[in-house]
This record gives sequence, C-alpha cells and structure tokens, in this order.
Amino acid sequence: MDKKRQPVIVDCDPGIDDAVALLLAARAPELELAAVTAVAGNVGLDKTSLNARRVLTLAGVEVPVYAGAASPMFGEQVTADEVHGADGLLGIPAPEPAFPLGEEAAWDVIWQKALSYGGELEIVATGPLTNLGIALTKYPELPAHIKRIVLMGGATDFGNTTPAAEYNIYADPEAADMVFRSGIPLVVCALDVTHKAYFTQEEIDRLEALGTPQAVFAAKTMGYGVEWHQKFLVPGAPMHDPCAMMYALEPELFGGVSCWMGVECQGKHTRGKTVTDAYSDAKSPAGSNALLVNRVDRERFVEHLIGRLAAYDML
Repeated sequence: MDKKRQPVIVDCDPGIDDAVALLLAARAPELELAAVTAVAGNVGLDKTSLNARRVLTLAGVEVPVYAGAASPMFGEQVTADEVHGADGLLGIPAPEPAFPLGEEAAWDVIWQKALSYGGELEIVATGPLTNLGIALTKYPELPAHIKRIVLMGGATDFGNTTPAAEYNIYADPEAADMVFRSGIPLVVCALDVTHKAYFTQEEIDRLEALGTPQAVFAAKTMGYGVEWHQKFLVPGAPMHDPCAMMYALEPELFGGVSCWMGVECQGKHTRGKTVTDAYSDAKSPAGSNALLVNRVDRERFVEHLIGRLAAYDML
C-alpha cells in the first residue's frame, strides 16, 4: 500500500532558489501539492505570481497558484532584485504559464485548505511571511488547523541583508513574529544550515549534465550563487529555499536544536533579527516553539537533491 502523501502549500516569492524548491515539490511522490501561494519579496507580486506558474509549467504540473500580499504588513518594501534579477529568475528562459492565476487571495486559500485537510496541512514557506501574518490576523483559529510550518528564514549569528537580519525575516519582521508566536509547530532552516547545504561548481555541472530542461534550469540558477556567495566565505552556492523543501521531504538529512525563537521588530540596528534562546539561563516562559535546523549531511543532501531532479528524465 502506498504511503499517504503529505498535503502541503508552498508559500513563496520566486526568486531563483524558490524556483528550485518548487521543482523539488512539484514531482515529489511524498507530497500532495495542494496550492502555491505567492508573496511579494525577491521581486514584486506580479512577477512572483507569474514565476511560480512558469516554474510549475516547466515541471509539467498544473497546481493552482494564488497571489497574496503585494507589500509588507508594516514598514517599507524591500526587494532582492540585485540577486534575482529584474524578472526574479535572472532572465533564465522558462516557459510561459500554461494556466491562469487563481482568483482567491492567498490567505483565504491557506485557511480553506487548512480546514479541508483536517489539521494535516503543512506549509513550506520560502519567502517573507506576510501571507501567513495576514492569514493569522484574519483567521485567529488557523493555528489549530496547521500541522507544521517549515520555513527558510533567519539566522542566529549574522545576516545577509543587514549585519543582523536575513532577508525573508527582514522583509516583514512583524508578520514573521506573528508566525513565531502563533503556536504552530515550526521548523526553521536559517542561514545556520543553508550556508552548510551548498553546491560546488563541480556538483552544479553534474546537475546540468543531466540534460533535462528542469535540471539545466536549476543548475543555471545555482551557478550564480557560487559567485555571489564568495563574499560569505561559502565554498559553493548555498541552497537556501531548497534546504527547507528538502527538510520537508527528508528530515533525516538534517539535525537541529529545539529552542525558543522570536523576531526583533524595533531595534535600530537589529530590526528583523531572529532572537534565539537555546542555551541561556533566561529561558522564555513560553518554552520552545521551534526546531532550529543547524546541521546537514551535505554530501547526502547533494546526492538526494540531484537524484530528485534526475527523476524528471523518467517521466
């Protein structure tokens, strides 16, 4: 008997690394991809909602995509087009969408799907957490109906957008803090692990050599990351968003620590920083609210990710 597939919504802002995460999710036999919800982040909402459909079309699947927030709940919008290019995909060729954008708002879809799956729905969030913040505001009972959120965001020691903050959290700290304080079980794939889950240029070349449109596309997105992340002293391209997706698929590749996490929303120099209490004597009264993922078996991670994209050749 086949194992029951895990229902999941991918909440994302494609984005080159979101695109690879979507390719992993689209054909994962373990997942029932119930919907994809797009949020403004790496680029504007018009482009992220378009790119999600372009990548799913590349994957050969028709999964409903719904647009969400076009700006943060609070504060000014911050994009990352200097990393992802004006179109969000570095101009890398991808097909035009084979299906239209859904008419409902992302936060309404999250609520409806959460109810329809009877508490079994998981969310993999790879962008700013604005859609989830709005969903929690509009539907206060939502936490009781979500099984788990696996998210890419934050860092314990450093940032990549400011000295203190990682981009996804910095882009909407208030929404992120709502998610961290929601009571929904969280798995946090922060920079602590994504900088360890990297692809070298040789490994990227292996992926591209598979020759399928999906593998070639993924390899081209990764290639840019090798050069960009030399400034972070990472010996390859960190797999930020694919790391969160791979945790959702194969958690045995990773390790972490249970801890309390929150988000600094007011600090002049620390706005958007994830505050982590794993070891101090002043534990939060709330106790642990997250699993901070900080270890990965990199060699197996690389092999398994390549293997999953290689499976497109068997379709």
